[in-house]
Amino acid sequence: MTDKKVWFITGAARGMGVDFAKAALAAGHAVVATGRRTDAVTQAVGASDDLLVVKLDVTSLADAQAAARAAVDRFGRIDVLVNNAANFYAGYFEELTPGEIERQLATSLIGPMNVTRAILPVMRKQRAGHIVSISSSAGLAGFEFCTAYAASKFGLEGWMESLHAEVAPYGITTTIVNPGFFRTELLSPESTQYAEPSIEDYAERTAAQKEFWKSQNGRQGGDPAKLAQALITIANERQPPRRFIAGADAIGTAEQKVADLQAQINAYRELSSSLAFDGE
Repeated sequence: MTDKKVWFITGAARGMGVDFAKAALAAGHAVVATGRRTDAVTQAVGASDDLLVVKLDVTSLADAQAAARAAVDRFGRIDVLVNNAANFYAGYFEELTPGEIERQLATSLIGPMNVTRAILPVMRKQRAGHIVSISSSAGLAGFEFCTAYAASKFGLEGWMESLHAEVAPYGITTTIVNPGFFRTELLSPESTQYAEPSIEDYAERTAAQKEFWKSQNGRQGGDPAKLAQALITIANERQPPRRFIAGADAIGTAEQKVADLQAQINAYRELSSSLAFDGE
């Protein structure tokens, strides 16, 4: 494999996906930039001889398979897959409808599975490849008002950790990225949907949560362009990390999760250790 790689990036019309695509192009790589609207991707990423823009709705396996074929037809291979496309259905669990939860999972969990399913045959044939899935701090710890989103990210991480062992024999590596608050468009009205308030018990807390999340839009501390550069660095490593915690706030969340888990283990160690069959 040469130093020039072919990157396949989902959700490249807005947010982090745009930064990922631009960084990969600037680093001398070829990029397949995908999105539901190709005109929006082209406008966001710009023009380059090393760029292929392809329509892809990640909830459609047929779209994913067609995009993978287009990538191979143009560039001959796919070296780095970045599962980036996502949405955010915010709200208390009782007020989120089953349909909203299904749409959350369809985009943020089943979507990456669809795209990876379409691209894995290419990587297995190459006996090389790197699958990167953008998770979240909400993939490490559950947060109030984020039940649907956290469910999708926890699911993403369990799938990715298990997938790692399945594809490693074929020279394919995996990385889960856990960003904290980055200044992207995830919290804009185009990407965030709020549950319709319907239960009086939650009304006061819903109002406070909505105010908080809306106030964070455009004020997040993380720079997505710097995360994009970090991703270029990681993808160039011979053995990329299986997990990359992105941002000081994300590190804080991860460290607190580790501490909480260790405390729970210690608190019930004796009871937990007493559960074996007695005798043979």
